[in-house]
Amino acid sequence: MPVWLREHSWRQTLTAVYLSLPLRGARATPANIFCSEQYLKVSIPPFLFEAILYAPIDDTNSTAKIGNGNIFFTLYKREPAMWDSLTLANADKEKLQYLRENAVLKAHEKAKEETEAKKITKQEHKKYALEATMKLEEAERRRIEDLKEKERQKVAKELELWKNQQKDGDKYKSIPKKGELHQEIEQLKERKKDKPNKMRIPNEGTSKTRLKSTKGYHGSCSIFSQNLKEEQLPAPRAAATIEVNFTPRVFPTALRESRVAEEEEWLHKQAEARRIINSDLSELEDLKEEEKNPDWLKDKGNKMFAMGNYLGAVNAYNLAVRLNNKLPLLYLNRAACHLKLRNLHKAIEDSSKALELLTPPVADNENARVKAHVRRGTAFCQLELYTEGLQDYEAALKIDPKNKTIEKDAEKIRHLIQGTMQSS
Repeated sequence: MPVWLREHSWRQTLTAVYLSLPLRGARATPANIFCSEQYLKVSIPPFLFEAILYAPIDDTNSTAKIGNGNIFFTLYKREPAMWDSLTLANADKEKLQYLRENAVLKAHEKAKEETEAKKITKQEHKKYALEATMKLEEAERRRIEDLKEKERQKVAKELELWKNQQKDGDKYKSIPKKGELHQEIEQLKERKKDKPNKMRIPNEGTSKTRLKSTKGYHGSCSIFSQNLKEEQLPAPRAAATIEVNFTPRVFPTALRESRVAEEEEWLHKQAEARRIINSDLSELEDLKEEEKNPDWLKDKGNKMFAMGNYLGAVNAYNLAVRLNNKLPLLYLNRAACHLKLRNLHKAIEDSSKALELLTPPVADNENARVKAHVRRGTAFCQLELYTEGLQDYEAALKIDPKNKTIEKDAEKIRHLIQGTMQSS
């Protein structure tokens, strides 16, 4: 059977009623409280408090606060008035039952209306999102069609221009042929002038030859046509050397296929980066060529770390980072050295930098990301920042959920956090 809570205190004003109800060691939540216009119920097994209020209240704006072993109700009256008592006096059981059932029924109807309103609102939001998506897709489709139409018009203009150029080229080719014919006629006339004696006083042999050669033609061919054909043959070409100069290019593509502005920007950035590296590493000119290789320095640092020479390993990693600050493994290995040397803040900084460079998260860098989270979490825990350390260990478990060692360490950190909270 429930234990009825009879102890309570209340006070009122013209517009509100303030009710304090002790919990007697029980733990209450908002789910244990039910309030309507004229019915108030608090059910915290095994305790029960029930009241039929003297007059109706505004259950929407009324509040209940749980704290310090009490529940404090602020009940706003629907009509300003002073109540004679908190509960309705001299009410028979039937009326109390009717008020109780009516309150529950109204609460169900209100909850149903709120559910329907939420459902309608959700449907409206979905409809609006669908319409917005359709509008975006329609705009994108129109944009693509416009681009296609512009490209088609551009290609058509280029094709028409090419056809006109071809026609102009054919005209230019036909003009030299007419000029050559005119030149041949002029040369024939000059040749006739240069040989007047041979034409006027031919000898017997040449006369016979001319007669024989002209018998098979209808008077339109002469000896000069043969000479003209022989003189049309061009002379052999003289040997010569042609020098071809190409535009110097840094990139392998042709100049017509390149984006000059972007290439110049890239070259400027590369030159600036080389200048900065050369100025920063001017003191490293005496080093060997292999000692200027970041990968060689990383391997050297790994060997020193394995031998326990953590300071030497840090120096090797420092130089490798100065040569190439985009390798995440350099920061990750240096973080391990700082953990051994108890440089905890530097270990956190290097682990964070490694995680920043290990993007995007893919299968190939899972192992490195797990190490970075574990090392940063270890540094946080050694600084007694257990909450931050637990976050890193949980992040490592999300990446590698089958790692039992990380799971055990995370469980230890949770116990430490609980112990710290209980002691405080």
